[in-house]
Amino acid sequence: MEATQTRADDVRWKLDDLYESESAMRDDLGAAQREAEQLSETYRGRVADLSAAQLAEALDELEAVQDRAGRAYTFAYLRWSTDTNDPERGALLQHVKEAYTQIEQQLIFFETEWAEAPEEHAEKLIESDELAGYEHFLEVERLKKDYLLTEPEEKILSEKNVTGRSAWNRYFDETMGAARFELNGDELTRQEILKKLYEPDRDLRRRAALAFTDGLEDHERTLMFVFNTTLADKASDDRLRGYGRYDLVARFYDLKRRLLGLDDLKDYDRYAPLSDADTRYEWDDARGIVLDAYGDFHPQMAEVAGRFFDDGWIDAPLAPGKRGGAFSHGAVPSAHPYVLLNYTGKPRDVRTLAHELGHGVHQFLAREQGVLQASTPLTTAETASVFGEMLVFQRLLRREDDPQNRLAMLVSKIDDTMATVFRQTALNRFENKIHTARREEGELTSERFAEAWMETQRAMFAGSVTLEDHYRRWWSYIPHFLHTPGYVYAYAFGELLVLALYTEYERTGDGFSERYLDLLAAGGSDWPRALVGRFGLDLTDADFWQQGLDAIEELIDDAEKLAEKTATPI
Repeated sequence: MEATQTRADDVRWKLDDLYESESAMRDDLGAAQREAEQLSETYRGRVADLSAAQLAEALDELEAVQDRAGRAYTFAYLRWSTDTNDPERGALLQHVKEAYTQIEQQLIFFETEWAEAPEEHAEKLIESDELAGYEHFLEVERLKKDYLLTEPEEKILSEKNVTGRSAWNRYFDETMGAARFELNGDELTRQEILKKLYEPDRDLRRRAALAFTDGLEDHERTLMFVFNTTLADKASDDRLRGYGRYDLVARFYDLKRRLLGLDDLKDYDRYAPLSDADTRYEWDDARGIVLDAYGDFHPQMAEVAGRFFDDGWIDAPLAPGKRGGAFSHGAVPSAHPYVLLNYTGKPRDVRTLAHELGHGVHQFLAREQGVLQASTPLTTAETASVFGEMLVFQRLLRREDDPQNRLAMLVSKIDDTMATVFRQTALNRFENKIHTARREEGELTSERFAEAWMETQRAMFAGSVTLEDHYRRWWSYIPHFLHTPGYVYAYAFGELLVLALYTEYERTGDGFSERYLDLLAAGGSDWPRALVGRFGLDLTDADFWQQGLDAIEELIDDAEKLAEKTATPI
């Protein structure tokens, strides 16, 4: 592990808000199992015949069980996330997953019976005053009707998931968490080696890329098998259920190549900074920047975000065995979200902090919707996080007077936007190719994965970036492909949505922030189109999405103009 001086070493989350001890968690999990059994005994075979008042009571009880079980899972998962190498933490997580599956199996009847309720009766219930707080949940569950199996079959799928895809996901996480990549005699984690791609020293970036590839090669057979198994598992589920503008990329990377003074922009040059300045933000500085930006937008946003710092809801430092990347775990409505980071003090880490706190604020405000409607769909899951990043970026940009520094900030922001919109679109196309190939061709070789990877990556860059041979293996470290197949499009959706919303914010000003917080508090209680419609915007209108693309083009325009103004060689 590399040492970092960010004053974040003591920023560890406090899980006492969930449970004071592991034994307390185990007791609560046992209570959830008993409550699930009682719920099954009371309502099995009756769901389609319940009155509105009876169904509301049943849903209240269902939420209570899911909240209790979810709290136990959150405790075990967060403990494991900070040290994936600890076998005791891994064993506890597996125990909770298995118990959680048993609870799910007890409750599957509710989903299948509600889906089979007569249409006319179901519509009357959904429209009743007694069920107003569950209306959207009930609507969504009805839409699953054509893809649900019988209750015994659903139980089989639920049970096999513990030793199926879920188990392989954990194996992948622990494999990558334990993996080390040798550079200059140091053994670096995945998180540490990838951060070297943002260094100003080109030779260091090149050597880091090669070292990362060497490390991936050491695990190639394992990762290939995990990917093949997960793809086959997803194909099995889908078969049983019956589920049936790149020019901006080339323009930007051509600009960046010229700004860096390179004849050829390599894959490991994409995130290179424009200057050698090693700007670092200590933890308290990052906290102030984010909270000030949030507070300028709306005091409540800063107030909620401030609790993450004050009440021990963040785990920030690098640590051996710690899960890579960053996330905000929404936990359950009776508790509160937690944020995990691997903070090194770089400017991008400040934006990551803003991103995850955006998720956290969203999850915190949506708690009032209850377990069944607090979670947002994939399409709006990234809305608050990307908006939070944008608030911080715009605040820092306004404070910066030096044109060279402004240019560096703009290019760094566009780097992130390219990764969020266009890279995620390319990743989605890669996923489509490998899932289709796995179903049509059988188990895929490493070379087959590499072919699909390079084809979709080259299509995105359109010749503006040279992808060297080592890059062929870089599909194998991306966890989203395994944890949530098909998820990555949500990043592109969220970024374009936020860019369009931010344009609306700049245009309208007064009243926007109140409506925006109302959108966050709504969680998953309404359709995305209806939530965004509160701003007078239409998700089905192509012009709305064009606003997001126009905003990206405007950032590139600004960078090109600043490059000319500062006489930066292009």
